[in-house]
Amino acid sequence: MSKKQRIVVGLSGGVDSAVSALLLKQQGHEVIGIFMKNWEDDDDDEYCSTKQDFIDAAAVADVIGIEIEHVNFAADYKDRVFAEFLREYQAGRTPNPDILCNAEIKFKAFLDHAFALGADKIATGHYARVRHNPPTGLFELLKGVDNSKDQSYFLHRLSQAQLSQTLFPVGEIEKTEVRRLADVAGLPNARKKDSTGICFIGERPFREFLNRYIAKAPGPIKSDAGRVIGQHQGLSFYTLGQRQGLGIGGIKEKGAQRGGGEHAPWFVARKDMASNTLWVVQGHDHPWLLSPQLHADDLSWIAGAPPVAGRYFAKTRYRQQDAACTLSWPNAHMQLDFPQAQWAVTPGQSAVLYDGEVCLGGGVISQSSLNLD
Repeated sequence: MSKKQRIVVGLSGGVDSAVSALLLKQQGHEVIGIFMKNWEDDDDDEYCSTKQDFIDAAAVADVIGIEIEHVNFAADYKDRVFAEFLREYQAGRTPNPDILCNAEIKFKAFLDHAFALGADKIATGHYARVRHNPPTGLFELLKGVDNSKDQSYFLHRLSQAQLSQTLFPVGEIEKTEVRRLADVAGLPNARKKDSTGICFIGERPFREFLNRYIAKAPGPIKSDAGRVIGQHQGLSFYTLGQRQGLGIGGIKEKGAQRGGGEHAPWFVARKDMASNTLWVVQGHDHPWLLSPQLHADDLSWIAGAPPVAGRYFAKTRYRQQDAACTLSWPNAHMQLDFPQAQWAVTPGQSAVLYDGEVCLGGGVISQSSLNLD
């Protein structure tokens, strides 16, 4: 962009959004910072970092020399993201609220607010890139240059309209360079630790948080041999592939042959909502944990239309290596078949499709095929 523009940047208090604002300011644009508050139910909780994050964002804005505005989207977040989050958990699935937050808050409520301020574009600190493809006239979502930090998975539900109005300045550089630029510029959060976990839960114990909103419904924990080996607290509190927090670490399954021996760790493999049973297996490579196929619904495609059937790559969870797959459309549903079975494919998570470095979009996993013999 050679023309000076008014760009509203989402400043989270972290180094990535800070350097995004810094780069745009250095390019000569008029930059305005917005700090989004999306959660306030336990604002004085020991795990809540909102206040410190705003202090850090304001300090960054002061160093860069830009204005910053504090905007409360907590009501929108509760209605558009958290309500769906609870519905999915209560149905026994494992949702990804960060994906919904991007689609509904950061690139909808925030975008609308930014344009009410007269913005030409918005910018965030995501590790991804936008490319305009002149032959098609479409905007493409590309992976970030730093593959270890790529966040296109979380952005796969963005539309053409949203992408056309969005910049990802740090998507073009490596994380180590981001920290170096912050250090050189004297940004106070140059060495701040990256945030982890779900955006509104932060570092707090997940089950403890969920207990506030979902009642416990204990039931049996069964091995793949059908033996009751423990009691779970409620199926909503567990996810496929989970190893920690099962309370059955010392129990051995005699004659365990598939995926590990008698001393192999236990993993959650199935959740039977009808009988309120949690099924577990021993060994990371147990057949019950491996899926050669999945179906996904609630589809969203960046180009506005679904890709044709054929060979692509997919991620069934964040930080997973791209997996080769074949896309087909039986009965208008998205089906992905994998030559190499995928581990712990989880209903409620997103299956995101890629053509090389281009993120095409994806959908919410509704079911996966397992070897349950």
